This record gives sequence, structure tokens and C-alpha cells, in this order.
Amino acid sequence: MDWGYNVWLEDLFEVDKPLIGMVHLKPLPESPNYEGDISSVIEGSLRDARAIEEGGFDGIIVENFWDLPLTRGRVGPGVVSAMTLAVTEIRREISLPVGVDVLRSDCVSAAAIAHVTGAQFIRCNAYTDTLVTDQGIIQPKAWDVMREIRLLGKRDVRIMADVLCKHAKPLVNLEVGEAARAAVLRGMADAVVVTGTSTGSPPSVSSVRDTKNSVPNVPVIVGSGLDSSNIHQLLRIADGAIVGTWIKMNGEIKMPVSSERVKRIVEAVEGIRKS
Repeated sequence: MDWGYNVWLEDLFEVDKPLIGMVHLKPLPESPNYEGDISSVIEGSLRDARAIEEGGFDGIIVENFWDLPLTRGRVGPGVVSAMTLAVTEIRREISLPVGVDVLRSDCVSAAAIAHVTGAQFIRCNAYTDTLVTDQGIIQPKAWDVMREIRLLGKRDVRIMADVLCKHAKPLVNLEVGEAARAAVLRGMADAVVVTGTSTGSPPSVSSVRDTKNSVPNVPVIVGSGLDSSNIHQLLRIADGAIVGTWIKMNGEIKMPVSSERVKRIVEAVEGIRKS
């Protein structure tokens, strides 16, 4: 298999160094905080998706961010059904490529949702790493994901795999480059995602550089903490970024997405792309 990132990343997003915005879904059915109104969940997701597209981002990831506390295992059918509905509605209205992330790391459900809805990629938090988290020990999902994709009939869903994911510690001591090579060479991931220690926390420049050096022909995506203060340092090395917290109004995670803040990030990236 050719893992050169030009084979699919730029083809999918039609731009160098794509920016992918997070649509954080309100609590879904079966979550303790679900408010009983799925139409409100869909309306909120569409509002954020529109702001991401209008602001000039290149893609979207739909995530059950507010389904707290998260489970380490498979999510329930209510979550799968609600996320399938949300992704379907977003894809109906938004022209950007769409991805799916089912927390905490239900990558099999994410792959199935993506396949059914026509979403183009998934994000998997524990792909080839074994992680110690506040949900317990999470086992890697690479085999299960690839089996599910094979059962669905074709390899039409790309995999963005976190390495040494945020809000977690590896069960064994691993360097980020070592984890990246495992995700790509043994797990068959299409891209690797590098994060800081928590939501809104950026990875270090050195960890992004080490990851890129370890898998030079594979997309390396910054997965947390990108903002106007570090974008030039991180995106000069990385091949793209997933942005959630900073594009919210006032940079507050509980607020809706601000198209104006989206535009500010896009303007900064345009300068990097031209340099």
C-alpha cells in the first residue's frame, strides 16, 4: 500500500494543510445529560457545521463530545442512531468532507456510521496504543476497525489514528515516533494525530517534528490546542489540523462555533500555505 499523503489527503480536502473543525454534539440518547430532544441536538450540530463551512475550513469531524461520562467500550444503539442522523443531516447541508469520532474510542461504530452516511474518514483515539484513562484501560482497535471495514465491503473510509492520545497515558513507555510507526506500518492507519495532554492543550513542536520524521510520507495532523499563537510553529511541520476549542465563541468549549474565529485561523493558514 502507498501511504503517501498526496494520494488521498489533498485529493479529499482539495487544499494543502487542511483545517478540520469539530462539531461537538450535545448529549445524545443514553447519556445521563440527554435533554430528551433530538431535534435540538441536530439544530446545534448544523449551526456549528455552517459556521465552520462559512468561515472557510476544509472539513468537519462530528463527535459525541458531551456524552459524559464516557465509556471505554462500545456505545449504545441510541448513540449510534443519533450520530448517524446528525452526520446524515450535516452531509445533506454541508459540502465539506465529514469525519466521525465516537468517544471514548468506539472506532468500529465510527467506521459503520461513516460507511452508511458516506462520511469519508474517522478518528480513532486508541488505534494501536493501549491506554490508561479515566474510563479504565482501553485496548487498541486497529484489528476490529479493519475487520469492520472489510465486512462493509470496501476500503472507502480513511483512518486518522491518534498516537499517545490526550486524556490518557500509554500502558507501556513509548516514544511518539515509535507509536506513529506502529499505527501506520502495523495498524494500516492513513494518517496519525498528535495531541497535547488534554482538550485545548497543544502538542509540543518537538513531538510533532518527531512524529513527522518517523512517518515522513504519511499525514501528521495536529489534534488539539491549535490557536493563533502556535499555528505558525505547528503547521509548518504538520500536514493539517483538527480544531475544536479555539473556534468556539471566546474560545470557550461550551459555546457555539464562531465563524469569525474560524476565519482568523484560516487567514493565518493561508499565509503558511503561500510561504
